[in-house]
Amino acid sequence: MNTLCYKTLEEQNYQGYLLKDAPERILQFGEGNFMRAFIDYFVDVMNEKTDFKSKIVLVQPTGRHTGPGSITHKLNEQEGLYTLYLRGFEKGKKVNDKRIISCVSRCLNVKEDYAAVMECAENPDLRFITCNTTEAGIVYDPACQFTDTPPSSYPAKLTQFLYRRFKTFGQNAGKGCILLACELIEENGKALKKCVLDYAKQWNLEEAFLNWIEKENLFCSTLVDRIVTGYPKNEADSLNADNGYEDSLIDTGEVFGSWVIEGPDSLKKELPFEEAGLPVLITDDHKPYKQRKVRILNGAHTSMVLGAYLAGQDIVRDCMDDETILNFMNKTIYEEIIPTLSLPEEDCKEFAFAVTERFKNPFIDHALLSISLNSTSKWRARVMPSLQGYVDKFGKLPTCITASFAFYLAFYRGTELTDEGLIARRSNGDSYTISDDKQVLEFFYAHKDADAKELVHDVCANTEFWGSYLSKLPGFEAEVANMLDMIESKGAYALMKKCC
Repeated sequence: MNTLCYKTLEEQNYQGYLLKDAPERILQFGEGNFMRAFIDYFVDVMNEKTDFKSKIVLVQPTGRHTGPGSITHKLNEQEGLYTLYLRGFEKGKKVNDKRIISCVSRCLNVKEDYAAVMECAENPDLRFITCNTTEAGIVYDPACQFTDTPPSSYPAKLTQFLYRRFKTFGQNAGKGCILLACELIEENGKALKKCVLDYAKQWNLEEAFLNWIEKENLFCSTLVDRIVTGYPKNEADSLNADNGYEDSLIDTGEVFGSWVIEGPDSLKKELPFEEAGLPVLITDDHKPYKQRKVRILNGAHTSMVLGAYLAGQDIVRDCMDDETILNFMNKTIYEEIIPTLSLPEEDCKEFAFAVTERFKNPFIDHALLSISLNSTSKWRARVMPSLQGYVDKFGKLPTCITASFAFYLAFYRGTELTDEGLIARRSNGDSYTISDDKQVLEFFYAHKDADAKELVHDVCANTEFWGSYLSKLPGFEAEVANMLDMIESKGAYALMKKCC
């Protein structure tokens, strides 16, 4: 088969949307599966539905992989084209959508092509910079120098890039950039801007550059939400055979997608996502939407999966086919989490309905044990705020959230500490490995022989885990101890039934 490229599609008389030529208005640091199934998909649809008509230059930000097998080489060989499949449930129907993405013009490797990356700063058409350099990407490293080519940290590279643009267009209004950070950290846009300003000061760059950063550039914090499953290794051969071309960059993800961008209302004109009918919201405050995602989506996972695993389930989708587990999850979301949120109730319910559909996705086998990793910090960040909010609002304990803490304690009842983690068993005899911070595993191992009441008290009083709140919450310890006793005598499934 021929490799996917514009000529191959022309020979096939391909009738789908393609944009072969357009100005390079976007620079994207991050060439991985997520960005190609998320940002690049949105841009591609926006190109088709509006007059945005922009190409994206991708940058492989670490430069670790080079040569013929690298994604940079593959993208350029395929002229920036790749096939994206978005699959799942939407409005009660199974969805399997295929689209050839054509908004990418080329890909640059930051080590091999750094001069070419920097040359993009002199492109008068450039307006947007997007990035996803992982949670560790937005970091200020004072070892980075202005003369490094390239410096190790992404913000240092970006500072060099923006300085080059300032030297080229600094006298021209409107030639700054709109920066859209997609890393999974708090206030990602503000954190990135701070790093850039720190480098500018460390490198003694002129005051006029600092003023230009503030006046002509917009650093937007954003919230991204889509599960991307990446290259479908087991399906690739059959998909390529069906398509009639060889695509080594096939990408897959769930059909659900949501992008919340914190920025001024004027940004809606420059980025016409709404006109294109895309699930992208531009708002002056992204925090309520992050709260909704963390507490409903992530909170539902964390509240449900440990109990469901102890009850004998292994993947999320199968949990949605179990009436008891589904009812437990829905009661947690609709009766105990949503009442504590600041967004309108109907918006939260609509989001919650989408969450249930996402959990039913027939194309994703999301293992409960994978979600269980680091459950201590997850419970504190994702569930504990809902517990506190519910008690503050109603003056009583939320039944299902309280039960989720009992499930957490039962799940962490390990008996053997190894280099891999804490080994425990569920009621059917299957062993599993608990993965968490070392001090957490050592704490639970030291309490392996404690009775329910003692374990609950010592965990709730551990301020390193939770702060002081859980140990002071009226009635919480006693109720959790009773629930833990029930799990150990009758099983996790019995407690779920009782809660519902």
